[in-house]
Amino acid sequence: MRIEPGEAKAIKAAAAYAFGADAVVRLFGSRVDDARKGGDIDLHVEVAPEIDEWNARLRFEDNLFARIDEQRVDVTVHKRGNPLRGIDLVARRDGIAL
Repeated sequence: MRIEPGEAKAIKAAAAYAFGADAVVRLFGSRVDDARKGGDIDLHVEVAPEIDEWNARLRFEDNLFARIDEQRVDVTVHKRGNPLRGIDLVARRDGIAL
């Protein structure tokens, strides 16, 4: 996994703040492969169905970038109970829960 322990802690804290304490955050994509270099931080966040996704995304990014240096972060949100999309399946299969 190619993020620093402090970054993982900041991501988890920002996700709990913005999406709720029961949010499950997974790192997926190129950052899970230690042999690769660079790449953005791809995050999959599984949230409760009642979460206001768009406002929560803004709160997440604001809170995260107050904790770590601003960089490219892509966030995919899946509301529990909704049908799984392809990206949800990939993140669950290949991702690392933070």
